[in-house]
Amino acid sequence: MGRKALIDHDELRRLAGQGLSNAELAARFGVSESGILQAKRAAGLSKPMLDHSRAIPWKLNRAHNQSGPATNLRNLSSVAQGRTIPAEKTNTALRWAGRLVAAGLDVSYEPERGFFEIPAVEGDWLVERVLADARRALEAAGKAGIPVAAPAEGDGL
Repeated sequence: MGRKALIDHDELRRLAGQGLSNAELAARFGVSESGILQAKRAAGLSKPMLDHSRAIPWKLNRAHNQSGPATNLRNLSSVAQGRTIPAEKTNTALRWAGRLVAAGLDVSYEPERGFFEIPAVEGDWLVERVLADARRALEAAGKAGIPVAAPAEGDGL
């Protein structure tokens, strides 16, 4: 078992603040880039990881990771967890989810097929829940100026 590298957090903050990349920091401290990422987390220099499993409860096929529904669900989940994302991405996700909810639709997923719309099931409505979580977070953050349910024509899957 190797010895644990000692990385001075103050020095790490100073160098990271100067714009050194993770690779440059790793070389400077004699550790791997993974070691730098761990040290940054320990020093409070990185954003906490988000958990999107509430919004995307499926294991996605790699081909579907960047699809519209996956992106919109991930963006709504990010907002719900307090992360600031660009307003245009927030608005797109809110309009998409608002259109589905207004039409009584939800999304489902199959690895071979991808995402598809289905009739919503009361009490087990994924899009409605994720949209409500995002709206609550926006209201709590005082970002109520962002439209929360104005579906635009053509905002579909």
